[in-house]
Amino acid sequence: MNDARSALVLFSGGQDSTTCLAWALEQFAHVETVAFDYRQRHLIELDQRLVVLSEVRRRFPQWASRLGEDHFIDMGVLGQISDTSLTRNVAFTMEKDGLPNSFVPGRNLLFFTFAAAIAWRRGIRNLIGGMCETDFSGYPDCRDNTIKALQVTLNLGMDRSFVLHTPLMWLDKSETWALAETLGGPALIETILDHTHTCYEAERGPRHPWGNGCGTCPACALRKRGFEMWRKAGKA
Repeated sequence: MNDARSALVLFSGGQDSTTCLAWALEQFAHVETVAFDYRQRHLIELDQRLVVLSEVRRRFPQWASRLGEDHFIDMGVLGQISDTSLTRNVAFTMEKDGLPNSFVPGRNLLFFTFAAAIAWRRGIRNLIGGMCETDFSGYPDCRDNTIKALQVTLNLGMDRSFVLHTPLMWLDKSETWALAETLGGPALIETILDHTHTCYEAERGPRHPWGNGCGTCPACALRKRGFEMWRKAGKA
């Protein structure tokens, strides 16, 4: 029923999900990936994720044999009902309730639920996401307690024993860079720098030392700060 040797990774093509993919490929014998199109402004990430998958297969032969099917889910309805800076062309700001307007209500809950439905059909037990409570924007669906509660709900509702893994939950962004280096060495760092996409503005443009992006949106600022902290720690 639930194959403990297999995993399904929520894979957007960004830095965090690429690191999670590498982590899964080190942990499990068979790994599949799933992406969601919710009409996000940075839709370019869906193109870049295919480039990253290709690079992983090319540059890491020890992982290529473990990397299985890729799934794609059209979740446009989430974009239709969401009025956020990730689904509308509006400036990034904080709301009166203290949450950033980049928060897409229900996004991670739906992602894991749809992933579990795929895993149920595929006989996969382990579901992996890049949620983080250490360096995060205050999104309530990135909190550890949320993920733990969701695991219980999915197992009760689907009569399975899924395990939801969040390997970045207690890492800051500099530690995420360090984990990527530990997992895949310079080749994985280069893949992340050259091909992943994290920028909310969907800007590729010239590559910065920390990767591509506008350099000013919340995602770019976090990625840049983490990269600089990681490099500084490595030189200390």
